[in-house]
Amino acid sequence: MKPVAAVLLAGLLILWTELPAGSAWSCPKVQITCAMVNPPNHCFMDQHCPRFKKCCPTFCGRRCISRPPAIPISYV
Repeated sequence: MKPVAAVLLAGLLILWTELPAGSAWSCPKVQITCAMVNPPNHCFMDQHCPRFKKCCPTFCGRRCISRPPAIPISYV
């Protein structure tokens, strides 16, 4: 019985790591790139960010960013 429980536990852990972290939005596209060879990354995955933020590539390294507004804001 113990091997079955171990296999079940391993399967649940694998499934849990594949689940999204509660952020259903995607990172914005990066239009320009940094001139640095190895820009600093402040995060590597969403779990490294505070709640409701996502680890996204920016113009110069990866950073934790907030969800963009649902309605685009125009300042013109």
